[in-house]
Amino acid sequence: MTTSLDIEIFLKKSGWKNFDRTRLKGDASSRRYERVTSQNQNAILMITPQAENKNYEISSGKTKNRESMGYNSLARLAGNKVEAFTCIAKELSIRGFSAPKIFASDLSKGLLLLEDLGDNLFSKFIQNNENQEKKLYSAAVDCLAAIYRSTFSKNLTFENSFWDLELYDNVAMLAEVDLLLDWYAKDLGHQIDSQNKKIWHSIWKKLFINFESLAPGLGLRDFHAENIFWLDERLGVEKIGLIDFQDALFVHPSYDLVSLVEDARRDVSPELSEILIDRFCQQSGIKNDERFRSAYAIMGAQRNAKILGIFIRLAKRDKKLQYLDFIPRVKGHLMKNLNSPCCDELKQWLEQNIPEIFYD
Repeated sequence: MTTSLDIEIFLKKSGWKNFDRTRLKGDASSRRYERVTSQNQNAILMITPQAENKNYEISSGKTKNRESMGYNSLARLAGNKVEAFTCIAKELSIRGFSAPKIFASDLSKGLLLLEDLGDNLFSKFIQNNENQEKKLYSAAVDCLAAIYRSTFSKNLTFENSFWDLELYDNVAMLAEVDLLLDWYAKDLGHQIDSQNKKIWHSIWKKLFINFESLAPGLGLRDFHAENIFWLDERLGVEKIGLIDFQDALFVHPSYDLVSLVEDARRDVSPELSEILIDRFCQQSGIKNDERFRSAYAIMGAQRNAKILGIFIRLAKRDKKLQYLDFIPRVKGHLMKNLNSPCCDELKQWLEQNIPEIFYD
């Protein structure tokens, strides 16, 4: 376990003396963040509990191996493997994207000292500057398109550490949609039997075939208005400050676009959503045709089903009740996804097995 003394030693070794530390608002993970200030200089300290590392190994092997290693291996989540963040941050930075610079690191203690990207989170900035919403979202979409157009190696390094970028495969996607059954449905009193779960998986597997029509690109997997910063003094794609990308995988290009447009925490108007989807396709060299829109709807359904399960889990298991406030918005996104003709069979299954999901 990383102690306060470990942190003090780390900061002093990194050249920080006579500093102040201020706790920052965290996210749904067990990571903690602090702003470190010394002589008008700021940095962000990321503290990742290392005692949990044994639960977060990722295996590229057979499904049974991943099952034995737990949910994070199935879903290909980095969890508390700090090298995932450092390796991916390095690759984003050298391609001109605004991932935080890494000033110092002690991976054995789970400590990183990062560039401070400021306080202009998209959600906060737009709340105070509503007339800038389209401008900021357009810039974010341009950044996503540029990431999709970029080439990333599977095998990444940072100093003496290594990380492999994996594919967001069927095993990972099914593990995530099962969260809807394990938490959301169960919370409503529904126990999905093995036969119905097999049908559930079969429906999703047929839907996932739609993702094969486009080459996968790097997806950051948590790209939304409370995870990106507006850096107005920078140029081009550098205007978008990136954090929380340690779970990045190779995915269908619609994934982060869905994450941005179908945000669980704030509304994006249908009119702006259409503009953003079209802009992304234009910037990415993708046809905004029926095939892409079907894949977008399927990815949206997959992601929103997962989020419903995660938010119930956060509320029930972790006592983070604030996530319940987002449930109606996420359900609204899912309903829109299910209205796509390609999702008819999925919609019917939900109507038969979890009918409450359609209630207000």
